[in-house]
Amino acid sequence: MTHAEPNVHELPGETLDALIDAGAAALGLPVEADWKPAIKANLAVTLRLANMVAEFALPDEAEPAPTFEA
Repeated sequence: MTHAEPNVHELPGETLDALIDAGAAALGLPVEADWKPAIKANLAVTLRLANMVAEFALPDEAEPAPTFEA
C-alpha cells in the first residue's frame, strides 16, 4: 500500500488569511472584511477534509472509478 505524506492538520490563522488574500487577488475578487471570518472557517474545514482524503491509504492495485454521466 502507498501512503500519502502527513500534512498539517491545522494551519495558523495568519496562513489562512494569506491564502484568502492571495486567492482573492489572483481572481480579482474584492472581499469585504466582514466576510473574512466566514471564509476562513470554510477554508479551514475544507482543508481539514481534504487532508483526511489525502491520508486515506489506497492499495497499489486501486483503479479510478469509471466516469459517471447523468
